[in-house]
Amino acid sequence: MNNTKLSNYMKGKFISKFATKTLLFTITLLLTIVLLNHSTTGVNILPKTLRPDIKVRNIINTLSVSPSVRIVKDPRNNTLYYLKRNGEIYQVDLDSSTKTLAYNSSNHNLSETQGMAIGPNGTIYLVGNADLVNNQTKAIIVKGVINSSTGKRIWSILAKSAGYPKSKTAYDHRFNGVVVSLDGNFIYVNSGSRTDHGEVQSVDGLYPNTREVGLTACILRLPSNGNNLLLANNRATLKTSGYIFAEGIRNTFDMAFAPNGDLFGTENGPDRDMSEELNWLRLGGNYGFPWRIGGTDNPQQFPNYNPATDRLLSPQFNAVQKGYYRNDPTFPIRPTENLIEPIPNFGPDADKYRDPVDGKIKDASVLGQSLSTFTTHRSPLGLVFDAQGVMSREFNRDGFMLSWTAGDPTGETLVGPFKDASQDLLHLKLTKVGNTNYKLNATRLVTGFSNPIDAEIIGNKIYVLEYGGNQGIWEVSMPTK
Repeated sequence: MNNTKLSNYMKGKFISKFATKTLLFTITLLLTIVLLNHSTTGVNILPKTLRPDIKVRNIINTLSVSPSVRIVKDPRNNTLYYLKRNGEIYQVDLDSSTKTLAYNSSNHNLSETQGMAIGPNGTIYLVGNADLVNNQTKAIIVKGVINSSTGKRIWSILAKSAGYPKSKTAYDHRFNGVVVSLDGNFIYVNSGSRTDHGEVQSVDGLYPNTREVGLTACILRLPSNGNNLLLANNRATLKTSGYIFAEGIRNTFDMAFAPNGDLFGTENGPDRDMSEELNWLRLGGNYGFPWRIGGTDNPQQFPNYNPATDRLLSPQFNAVQKGYYRNDPTFPIRPTENLIEPIPNFGPDADKYRDPVDGKIKDASVLGQSLSTFTTHRSPLGLVFDAQGVMSREFNRDGFMLSWTAGDPTGETLVGPFKDASQDLLHLKLTKVGNTNYKLNATRLVTGFSNPIDAEIIGNKIYVLEYGGNQGIWEVSMPTK
């Protein structure tokens, strides 16, 4: 990422990884897609369905001073809400295509939010972050519980973290994604990495030899009835407290439960042409970061690594420009435990890769191969499932996923995925392989969104929230039984 060409508002935020992959796209479109310019009206790229039995319509546009980042439903009554980065929560009336401000920072005391989920009893969970002195940050997770007597929400702090060092780079993902367990007893919260690929980020010497820390690159599981829990910046302490659910996570921005109760998470990769992942998340699992990324080894862990001969490094990316890919003799030793591999994608879509031997872009499924899991730099998120089983047989109880980054459908002129347009809605046909993993087929259904960032599903309707353009909410109507 070339941060000098991005707004300071983007730096160090969760969109930093996404901005890395859309820099040229943003420059090319100039003010057409206005992510952060508060005084300019955005213009959407209109979505297009790839099948006549799938319909798309615009529900409402949400463009305002603060970007839209999450869309969720109240499972009790299917009321739809969306979240702004500044903590504003709006309720959507689908019949009238209107919105109403329901809550803001004066209610829950968070002024910077990245995650939202609603439990089966209607409790709202919000994930926020706050900057501290000495280039540190901390996470704050709040909940809004409905008072049975008054019907109003009572907001309180479920958990907050100790301060921990940011890296002062584009790779401070911080706390973001959150999902509630099906029984409502736990929440799962993603804490992304502070590095691109496990390199030292010492913040101008303030934190010497620091790579990841206790609170980063992991998924935590916290009791939903928690009150003012303290999350120490110490991995051993977090494990002893029972808070660590999974490790080796670079940035699982979105998670969702499948109809069978298995938990899945999307994972965006580094500034190297390594695949983006979909993972089956399990208690105690280590998903490889920073040693295994996108089903392949991170070469920086090896003593003979020479970035000058690495065909997967593009000069378009910030980590390459900054020299973060280097010969690194002190890279941490790989764990002896088995690292869990991503779910393989057998295509036909979102499965392009660059061959590390000849540097050419290839299509895995055309070659009869699988990819772990998606085309590099897609930034997968917006994961939902047909949990109610109301869709037609072709899609029944399957998964659907968005990809945030604009790509080049014919070449590699953009920072985003090469020979892959992205910014789309994918159908994920998941098949369980024994008790070890899944495999999937990915098929594009709707294209042309403007940086779609989150999705929700109600019956046979998938609601897509955009971060770009007019920040529209689009209703995708899927065929039913």
